[in-house]
Amino acid sequence: MRLFFLFIIIITITNLSLIKGQQPYIGLGTVACPRRGNAKSIRGYTCNGLNHSCQAYLTFRSQPLYSSVSTISSLLNSDPSQLALINSVSLNDTFEPNTLVIVPVNCSCASEYYQSNTSYVYHNAETYFLIANNTFQGLTTCQAMMHQNANLSNLYPGRQLAVPLRCACPTKNQTLKGVRYLLSYLVDWGDSVSFISQMFNVTTQITLDANSLTMSSVIYPFTTMLVPLHDKPLKLQASSPSSQPPSSSDSSSTDKSSKKTWVYVVVGVVGGFALIFVTCAVIFFTHTRKTKRNQEVVAVSKSFEAIEKPEGKIMEQESGKLSEIIASMAQSFKVYDFEELQRATDNFSTSCLIKGSVYRGVINGDLAAIKKVEGDISKEIQVLNKVNHSNVIRLSGVSFYQGQWYLVYEYAANGALSDWIYMDNVDGEFLSWRQRIQIALDVATGLDYLHSFTSPSYIHKDLKCSNILLDSELRAKVANFSLARSVEGENGQFPMTRHIVGTRGYMAPEYLENGVVSTKIDVYAFGVLVLEILTGKEVAEILNEDDNNNKGFSNVLSVILSEESGKERVKEFMYASLHGNYPSELATVVIGMIHNCVEKEPENRPQMQEIVASLSRILNSSLNWETSVSISASQSF
Repeated sequence: MRLFFLFIIIITITNLSLIKGQQPYIGLGTVACPRRGNAKSIRGYTCNGLNHSCQAYLTFRSQPLYSSVSTISSLLNSDPSQLALINSVSLNDTFEPNTLVIVPVNCSCASEYYQSNTSYVYHNAETYFLIANNTFQGLTTCQAMMHQNANLSNLYPGRQLAVPLRCACPTKNQTLKGVRYLLSYLVDWGDSVSFISQMFNVTTQITLDANSLTMSSVIYPFTTMLVPLHDKPLKLQASSPSSQPPSSSDSSSTDKSSKKTWVYVVVGVVGGFALIFVTCAVIFFTHTRKTKRNQEVVAVSKSFEAIEKPEGKIMEQESGKLSEIIASMAQSFKVYDFEELQRATDNFSTSCLIKGSVYRGVINGDLAAIKKVEGDISKEIQVLNKVNHSNVIRLSGVSFYQGQWYLVYEYAANGALSDWIYMDNVDGEFLSWRQRIQIALDVATGLDYLHSFTSPSYIHKDLKCSNILLDSELRAKVANFSLARSVEGENGQFPMTRHIVGTRGYMAPEYLENGVVSTKIDVYAFGVLVLEILTGKEVAEILNEDDNNNKGFSNVLSVILSEESGKERVKEFMYASLHGNYPSELATVVIGMIHNCVEKEPENRPQMQEIVASLSRILNSSLNWETSVSISASQSF
C-alpha cells in the first residue's frame, strides 16, 4: 500500500510539473549580484524541454549604441537577415529609440541551463552587473556571466566575455498544447502579465503557467518572462497589441492531442492539492522565521534604484527629498499650487498643448511653458537654480501634485530650433544667413557660460536642435537639462561612465566608445548642431545619402568637411536652405570651425570661449555683408 501511495505521489509531482512551465520567474534575484547559485533560475532557464536545442526569440529595446539591425544582431549574435525579416525592416534600417525589437536566436542546453551564446568586449569601468542589466537590459544576469567566465577579477579593456542569454525550449506538455516557440520578453515599467500576453495574442493563463506565476504575482523591470507562442512572433503583434485578449477557447483548439493525458491531469490535480497544502505550510513557517531577521541591504545599479516605484514606496521617499530641495530654493523659484496651473492651461487642455508634455499657459497675464515631468527632477532643478543667462532657458517655478512634477519655464514664442531649420519641416519662412549665425553664437555663448562661468561648471550632454528654443526675436536659449552634470574632480577631470545616454549622431566618439565625459562632448555636439543649422538637413540624412552609416560618424563627417568635394556638397545644401543668399567666404570659415569641433580626439577640439570669439567675428562680417547686399539691391533698382 505504501508503495502504491509513493507511486501516486511521484506521478502527481511529475504531472504537476508538466502542467506548469517549470520555469520559475526570476524576480529580484538579479539585484544580488555577489550571490551565486541556482535559486529562481538566476543563471538561466532549466533544461526541461522536449528538445535540447530549438529556435527561440528574445525582445530588445533599441538604444543609442544598439539601434540598427546590424548592431543589435551583432550584440545578441542573431542572424541579421532573420531579424530584419521578422521585424519587417530592411537590413540597413535603424529603429527609433526604445523600439521593441524581436530577435531570433538559437537556444540550446549548456549543462543544466538553456542559453543562447554571444560575447561582449569589456570596456573600462564596467562591472558584470552593468553589462548584464544596462547593455543587455536583463537578457542575461551577472550571476550567469560570472559562472561562464573564468578569472572573474581579471577584467581589462579588450577582454572578450562570454554572455549566456536567457532563452528556453518548450516542455513536452507545452508542445502537446501546440506551443512551438518560447519568447524571452524583457519586462518594462508598467507591464503586466495580461498586457504582455495580449501583445502576443496568447492567454494570460498560459503565460502565468510558463513562468510558475499566479494572478497576484508581481513582475519587475529588467527581468525576463517566457511567452509561449503557437507561431512565430510578428512585429505587428509586438507593436500593436489587440484590444481584446484571445479567449481561452481559441487556445484550447490546440489541445486535442493533450486529451490523451487526461488521466494524469486528474491524478495530478487531486494529489496536487495535498502537495500545495504541505508546501504552503512550509513556506508560511519559513517566511515567519525569515521576517524576524534583518533584511540584507543590497547596493544596486542606477537601473534598479527605483525598482519599487510601481508600488509607490520609493516615489514617496523621493518626493519628500525633492520637496526639501524645493523648500530650500524658495527664494529662487516660486512653488505654484496645482490649481493655479490648471487655470493657466484650461485644465491642461489639448488646445494648450505645445508638444509632448509641454503646455502653454497664462500666469498673471504672462505666457509660460508648463512641462509635466515624471521621475527625479532634482538634477535639472539644481542646475537651473545656479544659472542665470539670457541664452539659457529660465525656470520660474515648480509644482508637485499626485506624484507628478510640473516645471514652469519662460515662454519661447518661436518654439524649437528644429521647427525652423529642417527644410522638410519649414513651411514658408526660412532663416537668413545672419539669423543662423546669430543663433549659433547664442548657443555657443550659453554653453560657454555653463562651462566657464558657473560654480560648479556644467556639461549639457544632450545638445541638439530640439533642445534649443527661440524667443520672439529668434534669439536662442539652451533648454532641457535633464542629462546635465557638474564638473567633477581636479582640473575638470571626469570619471568614465557606461551609463551612455544622449541622441544618436550628436554623441562624441570618446563618450560612445569609452564613456569619457568632458566639456568637449558639448563642443562635438555643437559642431553637429551648426552643420544642421547651415544645411537645413539632419546629419543622419546627410550620412544616409552617402551610404556611410556603417563608418564611424566622426570619420565620415571629417571627410565631408575636409575634402573639397565634401565642402562643395555642404555648400549645395546651404544654397538650397538659404536660397543662395549667403557669403561663400564666411561659409568656408564656418565649415572649418565645424570640422575642428568634430575632431575625433577631444584635445584637438576648441574650447567654447574660442568658438564664441570666432562666431562673434563671423557675425560682424555677416552684418557688413548683409548691408552691402542690401545697398547693391537698392542701387540696382
